[in-house]
Amino acid sequence: MENLLGLLRIRIHRGINLAIRDVTTSDPYVVVRMAKQKLKTRVVKKNVNPEWNEDLTLCITEPILPIKLQVYDKDTFSLDDKMGDAELDIFPFIDDVRRCFKNIPSGTIIRKIQPSRQNCLSEESSIVWENAQVVQNVFIRLRNVERGEIELQLQWIDIPGSKGL
Repeated sequence: MENLLGLLRIRIHRGINLAIRDVTTSDPYVVVRMAKQKLKTRVVKKNVNPEWNEDLTLCITEPILPIKLQVYDKDTFSLDDKMGDAELDIFPFIDDVRRCFKNIPSGTIIRKIQPSRQNCLSEESSIVWENAQVVQNVFIRLRNVERGEIELQLQWIDIPGSKGL
């Protein structure tokens, strides 16, 4: 991995008002993709407001590629049902990580990103200097489904010996 820039930790906090795909509920899980990488959360049984609080970590070699999220309902005897998808542009986050903030107070907002037709944000997202690192809290509106959002957080991890940003 001579092209490794670092790691991106994605904390999948929770789903909000997800679509019903079984009779009265769903058994949701999230798939995160970037380039050839694919990671999954665990399945939360019978819950349209699941709490995962799981950390998924991607190796970043090309910081311009978006993160793709897909939510599914786990089924036992048939293919899993789609519950929506979304795309997240990580370039603004990576750009702020590159800027190397040091002497600013924890909790300082570095950048605010507004929801638009070009992104899947359901509300304003802030990139913040928190506990000596850059983090971004995000609420993503799922596409291609009648309803649902995913709350997550991005955090950069430097790897000793990597190219770095």
